[in-house]
Amino acid sequence: MSFRIERDPLGEMNVPADAYYGVQTARAVENFPISGLRAPADLVTATILVKKAAAEANASLGRLDRGVADAIRTAADEILGGELHDQFVVDVYQAGAGTSHNMNANEVLANRAGELLGEPRGTYRRVHPNDHVNMSQSTNDVYPTSTRLALLLGSAPLVAAAGTLADSLERKAGEFAHVLKTGRTHLQDAVPMTLGQEFGGYAACVRRGADDVSDAAEQLQELNLGATAVGTGLNAGDEYRERVVAQLARYTGLRLRPAANPFRVTQSMGDVLAYSSAMRRLAVEVGKLASDLRLLSMGPRAGLSEIVLPAVQPGSSIMPGKVNPSVAEMVNQVCFQVMGCDATIAIACEAGQLELNVMMPVIAWNALHASSILREALKVFRLRCVDGLVSDEARARELLERSTATATALSPHIGYAATAEIAKEAVKSGRTIRELVLERGLMDEKRLDEILSVEGMTRGGVVGKKD
Repeated sequence: MSFRIERDPLGEMNVPADAYYGVQTARAVENFPISGLRAPADLVTATILVKKAAAEANASLGRLDRGVADAIRTAADEILGGELHDQFVVDVYQAGAGTSHNMNANEVLANRAGELLGEPRGTYRRVHPNDHVNMSQSTNDVYPTSTRLALLLGSAPLVAAAGTLADSLERKAGEFAHVLKTGRTHLQDAVPMTLGQEFGGYAACVRRGADDVSDAAEQLQELNLGATAVGTGLNAGDEYRERVVAQLARYTGLRLRPAANPFRVTQSMGDVLAYSSAMRRLAVEVGKLASDLRLLSMGPRAGLSEIVLPAVQPGSSIMPGKVNPSVAEMVNQVCFQVMGCDATIAIACEAGQLELNVMMPVIAWNALHASSILREALKVFRLRCVDGLVSDEARARELLERSTATATALSPHIGYAATAEIAKEAVKSGRTIRELVLERGLMDEKRLDEILSVEGMTRGGVVGKKD
């Protein structure tokens, strides 16, 4: 490999000759060989959008030469089109605040823009990473803005994936509206319900979780771009703030606005925490759904087996014919990871001192990772599990008829104590509730049939009550 020599305030350093990044990025690569993880694609996109907007705003204010601004914009558009992403080489775990990530973007844009203007890489005479690409900016407003913007870019697809999953569950609710089954609480038999009611509840849970994500995303629309180092806007100014945020809004179609209090948004990553917490809530709802589907499908002979999940792969290397709830198991694991990401984000958000939270890199990576894996898991869950699952109506009815839960409907007519005694005897003897009530002469057969109507129990109210 051949090298070029670049200089920064710490001295000289070799940089790969063909690299578009520069000396400060090279130092970060040398300093932080930690995980092999790199900036998520959405974070790169968001950062480049910020740099493009800044160049346009500075040029419109007469601060930046129009030719240099145009070169930066062209270089930015190339990266936004998918080029040079391999030049973003800084590890996720880096110096606080994301300075290395910011400089990585500055150097790549400066070298590519300079190249467009006929300048060799690494010279920085026409386009300098700090003086031109980073003009009117600080890492302290670029990185939180990029984090918020990256999350917003992924928010609509995440909410859409949750919404289509909820739609699928609602279709299943309609499909299973007539399927009678035993409701369960504490993993014990409870009162009768329909499988459709159960799935309708699942749909509502997922949709409410998606609504929370959508609501939390609105907080991310408030940007501290232009606040520079601590929130005062030094080297930027109010007119720049308005123009640069307006440019970002125009590029993305998002309802972005300057922070009402730039000091708050510079000091705190609480808005990102709120968004992460909403994703955690969605993950909890979806994870519970996945666990329930695994329980309801357990068997097929020695378990509940009230539903049948699509077979997507063989389930065992030793037991022929075994099929596992593989997709639901994957979803559970993803939801656990999302919850873990949220725990990291919460700790890191609390650790920000004074005018800046320097833990932003780990906050950004965990939030974006959670958003990405949750979105993809929701898609697969719907397509390869929920859409194709079916009910075993006969099995659900069999278990219902064996349950003593129907005795609950007797309680308003013969009292709790008498009902409990009959239920206890039914469990002990194996006889049905109906047989025991008739044997004891507590009511006639016609009246008992009205009260023990399973369909009536699923509609609420006191079954068999006479006006």
